Amino acid sequence: MTIRYVALGDSFTEGVGDPDPTLPNGVRGWADCFAALLAATDADTSYANLAIRGRKLLQVVEEQVEPAIEMAPTLVTIYAGGNDILRPSVDIDALMAVYDDAVARIRDAGAEVVLFTGFDTAKSAFFRKTRPRTAIYNELLREIADERGAHIVDYWRFDEYNDPRMWDVDRLHMSTRGHINMAKRVMARLREDHMLEPESLEPLPTRSRLDAARADAAWAREYLGPWVGRRLTGRSSGDGLAPRWPQLRPVAPDEG
Repeated sequence: MTIRYVALGDSFTEGVGDPDPTLPNGVRGWADCFAALLAATDADTSYANLAIRGRKLLQVVEEQVEPAIEMAPTLVTIYAGGNDILRPSVDIDALMAVYDDAVARIRDAGAEVVLFTGFDTAKSAFFRKTRPRTAIYNELLREIADERGAHIVDYWRFDEYNDPRMWDVDRLHMSTRGHINMAKRVMARLREDHMLEPESLEPLPTRSRLDAARADAAWAREYLGPWVGRRLTGRSSGDGLAPRWPQLRPVAPDEG
């Protein structure tokens, strides 16, 4: 079967948190791994990735959807809106109306579409404040999926991501381990015969409250501060970056 797979979105899909200096933008990510899994089952697989870190939902739609449609994809994954949810204020209903239109356009072009719920941040000291917004986002996203016949990868319910080893040191992006797991999760959602092999992780060593406080302070200084600074000045981590794989290209199973 011929598969033309196009990945759209922000840092989640670009691959931030899974570094590889030999690749464009210096990252790999779950979408690269997922494309390789597809190639292992369907040799005639090609793949493009238009995602860029820091992009908000409207930017993803305006910059990425039409170029994706022009590639005549058979499969599109899209995850957008996380950067909007993190802003001080957001109109989620208006946001999801834009999302719905984008999904409808992709579906009308004949592609399968995979959508992602947002992660449950209940156990995050800093990001848990966004949990009510994410819950509303998720419910409206499920309505879009039902209406448009799209697949849902339910990130909200993936308990393995409560383990800090699934996250990069910035606590915002998945680690290499998390990206590999996500690729398997997406494959398991689309191919029922593909079994997800759960990662067996040893228990984390117990940290003292002092060590935990020191780690939190170092994280705030190195990652939270610069992140807030970019928000206040209107800058983005994706400024000046281009899509990693802007055109469809053949992909081999060993690339993942």
